[in-house]
Amino acid sequence: MNIIDWFLHLDQHLAELSRNLGPWLYGLVFLIICCETGLVIAPFLPGDSLLFAVGALAANEESHLNVFLMFVLLLFAAVIGDAVNFWIGRFVGPKVFSKDNSWLLNKKHLLRAQAFYEKHGGKAIFLARFLPILRTFAPFVAGIGRMNYSRFWMFNVSGAIAWIGIFLFGGYLFGTRPWVKDNFHYVIIAIIVISCVPVVYEWYRATQESKREQTSR
Repeated sequence: MNIIDWFLHLDQHLAELSRNLGPWLYGLVFLIICCETGLVIAPFLPGDSLLFAVGALAANEESHLNVFLMFVLLLFAAVIGDAVNFWIGRFVGPKVFSKDNSWLLNKKHLLRAQAFYEKHGGKAIFLARFLPILRTFAPFVAGIGRMNYSRFWMFNVSGAIAWIGIFLFGGYLFGTRPWVKDNFHYVIIAIIVISCVPVVYEWYRATQESKREQTSR
């Protein structure tokens, strides 16, 4: 199966999986969201688009999916995923970032991460929920930076509620409308593009700030 086709036609493939798996689809989607948020090696898994497609499927009476049960399950998946990712980062970070002469794994990077999460940690964890790729790496880096876990937990849960709620119920409310159903692949592309805009903007802003600092020296 072409991976691009699978992403662009999530609604059709999920409907087929729902027919074949029945209630086991709950477990499959739970596992995908848990891995997408919990494993730094899995940022390629669908997140926003999957939530929207699942919401649209739940609005279809033939699927027999309960959107509120799905919300609770995926909320747990997102919170558990970020928590696991955080503790992996906290355990691995000090061991990996232990050298002073390494370009990539330099101890200075660890100290910078700690300083960043002391200042911006809560906002970063919450907003990263809505940013592909960063959603996977933010809790890992927060663990490396040894962010206060109580503070991390608060923004982990609040971010998960907002992320799951917006995309899942967005799909449930709008995913079955004729224009959306007939152009679902465009909707998925739009979700992916819109989700990436903040990443591109932050990269551009950081690049411009770096240039200004260099010219001012």
